[in-house]
Amino acid sequence: MMKLDTSGFETTMPTIGFGSSNDMLDGFSTVPSFDLPRTTDFDGFQKEAVQMVKPAKGTTTLAFIFKEGVMVAADSRASMGGYISSQSVKKIIEINPYMLGTMAGGAADCQFWHRNLGIKCRLHELANKRRISVSGASKLLANMLYSYRGMGLSVGTMIAGWDETGPGLYYVDNEGGRLKGDRFSVGSGSPYAYGVLDSGYKFDMSVEEASELARRSIYHATFRDGASGGVASVYHVGPNGWKKLSGDDVGELHYHYYPVPPATAEQVMEEAAAE
Repeated sequence: MMKLDTSGFETTMPTIGFGSSNDMLDGFSTVPSFDLPRTTDFDGFQKEAVQMVKPAKGTTTLAFIFKEGVMVAADSRASMGGYISSQSVKKIIEINPYMLGTMAGGAADCQFWHRNLGIKCRLHELANKRRISVSGASKLLANMLYSYRGMGLSVGTMIAGWDETGPGLYYVDNEGGRLKGDRFSVGSGSPYAYGVLDSGYKFDMSVEEASELARRSIYHATFRDGASGGVASVYHVGPNGWKKLSGDDVGELHYHYYPVPPATAEQVMEEAAAE
């Protein structure tokens, strides 16, 4: 009978040319191990550990449906706690020529899963000879994120687009949640954006009125929320696909919405004399 050689599966390493008591190989003969936390609720401990090492993030994104399609807007600031790491992040991601995704949460998580969704949407189009619907794309993303729930992903995204049924807008998060709606705002600045958006929203708006509402909502959110800022980008998705309408620095928008009246020489002299 042939004997199976299992020497390759052994955990001990041979000591070739060094002798059996070589200090350099100490520790290689044992299987690596680590201590488990002393807790009765390991799942709870794992969630607390993930929250402990997860950096604080901030953003403002919004999207809403109106009679001409879907309007999507976002700021461009990336922050790590109190540190502003970038002012030029592209938070509106083009999934295909008729669909956009917004980015809130972890930048790497959002970018990877939107890129992955774009691949799957293209494969669906090649296999079925038709574009995937907005509902189908959001469901694909929700299913993928659901399979990774509880593993530390940080994703809060909106999928906006135009398909055979018209405009569509869905919110998807890292737990696999999925909501259909006519207007959403996601991020740390969303309460401020909602205040402007809800007060000025009407379904029967022109593209110019809708873009101004979206731009103003993002501006007011960046004014009140320290983790939002940079450039307010506005996109419109219609029956012919998406189009970027504007990208304005929020610092310049401040003086657009709150212009400073020019001071005359007499006023300057009076203020100087009063001091």
